[in-house]
Order: sequence, then C-alpha cells, then structure tokens
Amino acid sequence: MADSEENLIRIAGPLGPDDVPSLCQQVATARHGPGGDVICDVAAVTTADLPTVDVIARLQLAARRAGSRIRLRNPTPALLALLGLVGLVELLGLVVEMEGYPEQREPPLGVQEAVEAGDTAL
Repeated sequence: MADSEENLIRIAGPLGPDDVPSLCQQVATARHGPGGDVICDVAAVTTADLPTVDVIARLQLAARRAGSRIRLRNPTPALLALLGLVGLVELLGLVVEMEGYPEQREPPLGVQEAVEAGDTAL
C-alpha cells in the first residue's frame, strides 16, 4: 500500500522533551489520514540518545491511545541499535522500515561466501 502524505510525519534534528507535545499532536492529526499507521520518517534525526528514544516511545504510546501505531522509517543504524538495546522495538511492537539497507541476516547483493580448501564441513 502506498503511504499517503497525510499519515507521514518528517522528524528532524535532535529530539528532547520539549518536542513531545507538538509531535504527539502531529501523530493525532496524521492518525486521521487513510490507513491506520502513522509513518514517522526519522532519517533527519541527528542524535541517537535516550531523550530521542523517550520521544519515540511517547509517540508510540500516543498513537496507541488513538487506536493506531507508528512506523519508523529510515532510522540511522545508531538509532536502530539503541532502540533494540533498550527493548523498545519488542516491548512496544514498534515497526521499523529501512530503505537502502539489506535485509537482516542476508548478505548484501554480490557477496558470496568463500570456502577454503582445508575447511571441514559443518
């Protein structure tokens, strides 16, 4: 399904507690667009720290209260790692969309595993 601009929020810069009210309002507004999920494009978020994680958690909770959820689009590898480290992806059921990155557990295209002549089979 193509995402509508109505349910897309572009988030940029470092995030902190002062950003929560306006972003939660944007989630509530975007929630009324077509589809149910609110897509938060976080490619321009410049920090991967606990205040950023706190803002994302609050956005997810706001979306859940409205009967929806957020999908994070294009988090930096550092932000994605931090979200996984604190358990936010599993705990809140956060959906993460990555564009331009190979799927997890799959090697990038064009990479083949090599076997040395003396290696034993596993």
